[in-house]
Amino acid sequence: MNDPGLPELRARAAQGDTDAVDQLVELAGERGDLAELRHLAEAGSRDAGDELVQQAAERGDTEELRRLADAGNRDAADVLAELGDEEDEEDEEDERGSGGT
Repeated sequence: MNDPGLPELRARAAQGDTDAVDQLVELAGERGDLAELRHLAEAGSRDAGDELVQQAAERGDTEELRRLADAGNRDAADVLAELGDEEDEEDEEDERGSGGT
């Protein structure tokens, strides 16, 4: 993110300005900036964590989802479980389509 106003937003966010944090989360989400979202989530922004889960899920980034789940993010764990269920269903369909061989 190379917006000229970002350093000021980041400084305000670091000082606890929740409006600045919200703006940074929104901008990072729009740009798909996972590094910025990670930084904001690690600093305590639940919205950044939620956006990070959403972005990772949309990309099928199971490594990121697993990292988040391992750090205690229940939403990431739920998405991983859903993805695992979908994979199991696809495997079963593949086996039925090939005659189970």
